[in-house]
Amino acid sequence: MAGNIELLSATLAKAKSEDRAALIAYLPAGFPTVDGGIEAVKAVLDAGADVVEIGLPHSDPVLDGPVIQTADDIALRGGVKIADVMRTVREAHRASGKPVLVMTYWNPIDRYGIERFTAELAEAGGAGCILPDLPVQESEVWRKHAEQHGLATVFVVAPSSTDERLAKITAAGSGFVYAASLMGVTGTRASVGAQAEDLVRRTRATTDLPVCVGLGVSNPEQAAEVAAFADGVIVGSAFVKRILDAPDEAAGLAAVRELASELARGVRRN
Repeated sequence: MAGNIELLSATLAKAKSEDRAALIAYLPAGFPTVDGGIEAVKAVLDAGADVVEIGLPHSDPVLDGPVIQTADDIALRGGVKIADVMRTVREAHRASGKPVLVMTYWNPIDRYGIERFTAELAEAGGAGCILPDLPVQESEVWRKHAEQHGLATVFVVAPSSTDERLAKITAAGSGFVYAASLMGVTGTRASVGAQAEDLVRRTRATTDLPVCVGLGVSNPEQAAEVAAFADGVIVGSAFVKRILDAPDEAAGLAAVRELASELARGVRRN
């Protein structure tokens, strides 16, 4: 099953050829349950997401906001394991034929074993990994194993990254670049949006890789706004919140399906 990085690249290129941004959804494995999480991921892909990121729940998700922290806590209390993450990847990819990545902090991979993790992710049909806290200068062993298994290594850049740092990060990465910014509260959003647009411009100056933005997008209007300057729009908390707010699992599935459909229209509204 190795080589799904090509599927990821082809999916992003197809969106570009259609003159739109790709819709990339994020949901944690094991939330609200392992089976419920798999159904939620399938629903989001079925309703219009081009790519999905499966979060590997972590006890100290320092880079995630309270919504995703709450979901991670539910998944961990439910006993989610890395095997469940791999099963989620396998079933989502098999059902949709679309690229599925894992987003994880470095510590769980380090404990599990790099070779074991990359081999299992490739075998499950995974397209790669987003590693928000792995410094590029410490990533060589990971990248070697990922490359051997046909997996993308997606690094995260931020508005605080210098141009020199951006060049180092993008030279080491593959698949796409994850540009992280925060939408902020109403009133600051215009300036934060401008900051994200500037980050995309600076990142593109260093690489031909697609640049996808995680910006606190939660509705089709915001998706359209980000799609105007980015290659992909990454949405996580909004999906998680729909499930958290739902009275039961069926309502949660309907809610994420509806949101994916709305966002898919949003990224096409240019």
